[in-house]
Amino acid sequence: MKYIGIILAFFICLLATDMYGQSDGNGSVVIVQDASIDTILMKHQEMNKALLQDEDNYAIDGYRIQIFEESGNKSSTQAREVMAEFTEKYSDIPVYLTWKAPNFKVRVGDFGTRMEAEGFLNKIKRDYPIAWVIKDKIKFPISN
Repeated sequence: MKYIGIILAFFICLLATDMYGQSDGNGSVVIVQDASIDTILMKHQEMNKALLQDEDNYAIDGYRIQIFEESGNKSSTQAREVMAEFTEKYSDIPVYLTWKAPNFKVRVGDFGTRMEAEGFLNKIKRDYPIAWVIKDKIKFPISN
């Protein structure tokens, strides 16, 4: 009588595992999902890509280096000259021109940490002695 309970429990466990196991017969798992899920995921990816490629959208807090700030009649021209000069020397670093009355500002880089920004500042300090690190919204890095 004692063994009948153990045998019965063994068969119940065996049946339970058989009921919950899924197989297509050749050892692989088959996922069944609604086709609209793929459509929604694709639309979500397209929206994110478009959002990140738009020049006016920023995604994260970070740091830039401000290399120029000036107001006055020729400040716009001076800012553009500074941008061109910087781009010629450091073509791989993005350059941003902003205007907030009455100043034109030129900021460079999209640095995730202050340490990265300070490191680059040390590299350009000789060419831009008044440059400093400033907290800013930066573009979210897009990996290809």
